[in-house]
Amino acid sequence: MENVETPATTPYDGCGRCLVGVRRLSRKNEASQSPEKQRDQVLAIVKANDAHVIAWADDWEVSGAMDPLKRPKLGPWLTDRMGPYDGIAGAAVDRIGRNVRDVLNTAYAIHERGQILLTADHVGVWDLDDEGQETDLLVKALGAQLEHRATRRRSHDSKSSSRSRGKVSQKPSYGYEYVRAIPGGPVTQVRFRETSSRVIRNVARRILADSTGTISIYFEIRRLNREGVLSPSDEIAVMYGREPRGTPWSENTLRRILVSKAALGYLIHEGEPVLDENGRPVKTAPGLWDYSTHLSLVEKLAPRKQKNIPSGGGRASQGKALYSGRTFCGNCGHKARASKKGGYQCTARARGLAPHCKPSPNIGIHLLDKEITAQFLAEYGDGQVMEKIYDAGTNYAAQIAELQDARARLRQDRKGGMYQDDDDYQWYVTEYSRMGDEIKELKKLPERPAGVKVVPTGETVAEQWARADNIPDRQEILSEFGVRVTILPRGAARRMIMTAVDPYASMELPEAA
Repeated sequence: MENVETPATTPYDGCGRCLVGVRRLSRKNEASQSPEKQRDQVLAIVKANDAHVIAWADDWEVSGAMDPLKRPKLGPWLTDRMGPYDGIAGAAVDRIGRNVRDVLNTAYAIHERGQILLTADHVGVWDLDDEGQETDLLVKALGAQLEHRATRRRSHDSKSSSRSRGKVSQKPSYGYEYVRAIPGGPVTQVRFRETSSRVIRNVARRILADSTGTISIYFEIRRLNREGVLSPSDEIAVMYGREPRGTPWSENTLRRILVSKAALGYLIHEGEPVLDENGRPVKTAPGLWDYSTHLSLVEKLAPRKQKNIPSGGGRASQGKALYSGRTFCGNCGHKARASKKGGYQCTARARGLAPHCKPSPNIGIHLLDKEITAQFLAEYGDGQVMEKIYDAGTNYAAQIAELQDARARLRQDRKGGMYQDDDDYQWYVTEYSRMGDEIKELKKLPERPAGVKVVPTGETVAEQWARADNIPDRQEILSEFGVRVTILPRGAARRMIMTAVDPYASMELPEAA
């Protein structure tokens, strides 16, 4: 939390009453338990018990449901990582925690170490050997837990009601941000967030334009983490003025964003778009991409069995050596392994895979990297890099699919008991028929299928190679060209042979203006 002053403290002096002041807020606008109010309550109870505060464990924007041992500021004190202290003092039991188990575990841990527990909603030091005080602590902790559950239930019901009525709530979807005319007021506009919308559109473009199997969702996760792109949770933190925690991207997070209909600008409730009075999805913002692209992403990212990838092509290996995963033995054809000690070497005979592979070739990493890179750039370096762009086509099939989805939702609602009254039923029949007529008309139109086209970038392959100053990015270029390296034993006329395929040779280039 910004602009919260840390109260003054006094040094630890071993008096037996050196306490850590505990303050916590789950939301910045939790006015009933403001930082200043908690400070005054803690200082009052500390003074009343002839103690003093040596430090403050202030956990802002931290839910009371979090285990106190895991809280960023209080946790290190409770686990003895912050130096000596004689106990803790909080404004109330619910500032320690809102879970009965966690509160009791924390209280008993402090009690068993002979330390002090003070809260402003209790007179004096908590004595857990006293059955009455133990029961009182249990009751206060249970009350805090029940209140927390009720608050969560109200919040959930409020959000569900808002969304069912076509209003945005909760956090914006990745790639978007909310605009409010009045700080803290209702959302008046949903718009693209410049940074995250650009990031996710680029990821979608790369995945859809890739035809080699190189740009997988896992490849993109590693790239985003390597480039330091903020994960969705950290992007939200920065958006609302908090410090990012350095949370990495994960497969589930990236996949969910790419296939979610929220990326179409739809208002989502319980995973599905909210429908308007015409049975159409409610749009609160322009889409990051269209429905055709959404369907293509869903299809491309659908779980499927790993296909056999031709040797020397396919996924970039992400190995530590530049040509890891694409170097093969010229004797037996098995893939060569790379190590700092042995270089690129065939180990098939040692592993019992190729008994007759003699002598097994091996070449130093730096020697092969230098030679093969020179061969690659000599053959392809002057060529122009083409950017692959996904073309959604005429989009009629996607529009049909979108209408079919909306019509299926209407059928599902009808089976669930909706549209039973005469007026509602007549509306249902009218809208269902209208959607059917639209589908018939769209099916009559000529369709241009989706595909990938290439456009010149004005950059040569050599320039792209120089700009890609790390191994993973250069491996991506090698994968694009399907580079395969064959190594042969000493004495061969050529010990290193590179083969590759121009990835743009079979693609239709745009006509010159």
